Formats: sequence, C-alpha cells, structure tokens
Amino acid sequence: MKKYILEITVFICGAIGMVLELVAARVLSPYVGSSNLIWTTIIGVMLTSMSIGYWLGGKLADKRPERKVMSMLILIGAMFNSLIPLLETLLIKPFSEVTQNLVIIAFITAAIVFGLPSFILASISPYAVKLKDKEHENIGKTSGKLSSISTLGSIAGTFLAGFILIPSFGVRNIILGTTIVLIILSIFLYDNINKKYIISMIGITALAIILVFLGKVIFERKNGAIIRDVDSQYSRIWIKAQSRDNIEYKTMLVDASLESYINKETNEMGAKYLKYYDLFEYFKKDSKSSLIIGGAAYTYPMHYLNKYSDKTIDVSEIDETMTKLAQEEFGLDTSNKRLNIHHQDGRTYLNYSKNKYDCIFIDAFKGKSVPFELTTKEAMQNAKRMLKDDGIIITNTISAIEGKNSDFIKYEYSTYKEVFEDVKLFQVTNEDKEETQNIILVGIKGKPQVDASKFQEYEELLNTEIKDFQSDKQVVTDNYAPIGN
Repeated sequence: MKKYILEITVFICGAIGMVLELVAARVLSPYVGSSNLIWTTIIGVMLTSMSIGYWLGGKLADKRPERKVMSMLILIGAMFNSLIPLLETLLIKPFSEVTQNLVIIAFITAAIVFGLPSFILASISPYAVKLKDKEHENIGKTSGKLSSISTLGSIAGTFLAGFILIPSFGVRNIILGTTIVLIILSIFLYDNINKKYIISMIGITALAIILVFLGKVIFERKNGAIIRDVDSQYSRIWIKAQSRDNIEYKTMLVDASLESYINKETNEMGAKYLKYYDLFEYFKKDSKSSLIIGGAAYTYPMHYLNKYSDKTIDVSEIDETMTKLAQEEFGLDTSNKRLNIHHQDGRTYLNYSKNKYDCIFIDAFKGKSVPFELTTKEAMQNAKRMLKDDGIIITNTISAIEGKNSDFIKYEYSTYKEVFEDVKLFQVTNEDKEETQNIILVGIKGKPQVDASKFQEYEELLNTEIKDFQSDKQVVTDNYAPIGN
C-alpha cells in the first residue's frame, strides 16, 4: 500500500473535492436556492479555488518537496472541512439576511466555506507529481498518470455523493466522514510518526469531530422551528413550523423556497393559488380524472380527494422522499385507491405516458424558478395529447403581469396560445401588476361545456381574470427557452 500511497492520495483528494462541490449546493440551497445561476456560481468558485490550488501547490512542492508537508496540507484541508457545518449557521445564514442578491451570497459564502478546502485539496495533485518525480520517473508520464487518477477519483466522488452518500447519509455525516478520511490519509503520509505526533493527531481528530457536532448543535438552536432537515436525491428539504396572520402552519421548504403549507389546526391547504385548481369543475363539466405535476407535500391532491369523492387524481412527483415526508408529516394516505403516484420526472411523464385525463395541473415551481422543460411548446403539445376531448390544463406561474419582471408570463402566454384553442389568466392576489406574484394560466382544448351551476361558488376567483392580456414575446421551444432555472 505504501508503494501506491501517492496514487491513493490523489484519488481520494479528487473524490472528496467533487463530493464537496455537490455538498456545497446542498448547504447553500436553503439560503440561495438551486437555480442554474447558483449552480454556475458554485462551480465557478470551486474551479477558481482549484486552479489557485494547483498553481500554489506546485510552487510549494518545488520549494519543499516533502511528504510531511503534503501531509500537513491535507490535515489543514480536513480542518477547513470540519468547519462547514459551523459556518453554515455563523456565516451563510447571517450573510443571506444582509442582501437579497442570491448570486453575491452564493459567490462570497462558497468562496469562504468551500473554496478553502477545495484550494487545499487541489494543491495535492501537483505535490504528488513532484514527489513522484523525485523517484526518477518521466515527468510527463508521471503528471499524466496522476492527473488521470485524480480525475477518476473525481468521477467516483461525483457518482458516490450523488447516488449514495447525500440521499443516504445527509450532508453533516458526509462532512464528518470526509474529514476523518482526510485525517487518516494525512497520518499515512506523515514520516517519522512518534508518540508526540500520535497524541497531537488524537487531539486534532477530536477537535474536528467536536467542530462538526458543534455546527449541528448551533444550527438546531438557531433554527428551532425546523422539524425535519432531510437531504433527498434531488433537494434539501425542511419541514418547518411557521406563523402567518396569527395562524400556525406546517410548511415544506425545498432549496430555499416554500413549496407547501397546511393549517396545523384544520389541516387545510394554506396556499391561495391552489384554490384556483378547483376551477376545473367550472370549466369542464363532469370532469372525472386529473393529473398534477409536482406533488411536494401533496396538499392539493389531499384536498382534491376529500372534496371530490367521485374523482381520481394521479401525481407525477420525481422525489420519493417528498412523498414519504408527505405521509409522515402532512397526513398523506397513499392507500387511497383514487390516488396514483408516479415517481417520475414531470416532462418525462408528459412525453411517454399513455394515460388520458380531463384536467392537468402543473405546480412545479421551486420558489421563483421553474424547470424550463415544462414551459415549452413541445411540453404543452404532449400535455394536450394526454387531455381527453375538451380537457383543460391549469398552471401555477410566478411572474409580474406588467413591467420588467413580466417576461415569463408573456413567453408562456404566447406558448399556450400557440397550442390551445383558448387561454385565460387569473391574478391570484391584488398586488401591483409590476410585482412578482402567482398567476394562474389556463389552457383549454376544444370547447368544453362550462358548468354554470358552479359560477356562484367560484365567482370570486373568476372575477380575478386578467382580460385583454397581450404578449409581444415569441413561443418558447425546447430549442429556445430563455426562461426557467
């Protein structure tokens, strides 16, 4: 094993470097979200840190080509790593409350919290090349070999973190595990181990473990309203108690955005925009079957099943963990025979499902971001194909109606007009038309028979229709989608 210790070192450091990149997105997501802009910022910061690490690591290796120095570098990286849970509460959370610019928050906090350990881990690769070169191997061959091994480690770390570690163990346990692995690696690399060194390493290891657990304790004390903090394969999910207008709600937050909430006393859904989905029974008389894309805490499907005893609803929810949390925390009964759950990506379900529905609801927003693939002409054409004759689609969007923040609804309105025979818009609140808000978009296939007997029940909602809406934007396609996350 000693013979290949440098190869093992660059493999492990490469793997942990990529694990850190994925962990960074999970740690930051409750404060800045997980849009493309945030991912771009995180990746850019990590790559910058790594490039500086490669450069300075090479310079240091030329000056002091000793395994003992490389061992100490890895130990420093381990200590920076152990600080991540602590810095989440002491740095990221307070900084996110200072400015509303999510990119600036992501850039600065990622550079401090994750840039430093990434910088250290990147410096190991050129150091290993220098130490190998001392063994009189060809420098080009050595550099290529170790770079390849480091890259293989990065690949292994990516798959391991994405498919196994994050959904199975959670971020803090991963940080603790990678910290211990780095400390052990540092010990293996160190020359002339003696009693004094062993005692010091025991103390350093204990300190690192204490720092990780201290971060967890401080987080829990600062965030007492959080009931559950769960990492799924797709998102970081908080179940949280919150008060609004003197009403206590249980909420589900996904990557910084409020996805679902219910009244803790009555178990009624709290989001006003969800009430607009009930308009399906006004627009299409005798509707019996529905599909909703985006389950989250399943507040609307539960409302639907309770209100309509003669109707069925399918749910396309990609994240099985959300379904499990909906059962455990929000009272979802998956045994209901009128409920069918498809743990599948919403666009994929639209593309390939052979099922037919009277109505389709789309509720796939995460905060103000929406998967662009659910906004395009091709997606709507597939949705229309899945609708029965005279079916309707009701979509929750978040946009301004007028002004600089109104591009999204204008793009979507043009797209729906291209696909459906009739399109309607409803303003959920009475906010200023230039304010970003919930807007309900209704696409109508054919000429469904309106149930006039329901008008009085839904008069208040129907009176919020935005009439004579105009759009100067082009149709959104899979090839051209200047919207979404």
